[in-house]
Amino acid sequence: MEFSDLEKSALQLNELYEQLEIKRWGRIWTTAELALGFVGDVGDLAKLIQANAGIRDIDNCKAKLGHELSDCLWSIIVLANKCGIDLEAEFVRNTRELAEHVSSELVT
Repeated sequence: MEFSDLEKSALQLNELYEQLEIKRWGRIWTTAELALGFVGDVGDLAKLIQANAGIRDIDNCKAKLGHELSDCLWSIIVLANKCGIDLEAEFVRNTRELAEHVSSELVT
């Protein structure tokens, strides 16, 4: 699956969530509210990482970990889109720059 396919899927799901938000609360979540939801998901992810490392007991940890990682990725894709960020291009640029920096540190 290409990144653009992931992005399309994430944004289609976001459209469904926005319809549900309008039905429930009469408005869609703001970018700030989406970010707060993401922070909650990151907290859940941290606990699952601990469970995966054996220092916290959570039943069915592996499946829950995959689910939470997917939730976090969904949030990042949606937030990038709402903020006008080309996430794929930024990821490519950033990882290239970081690889160059780390590589230069290794030779000194």
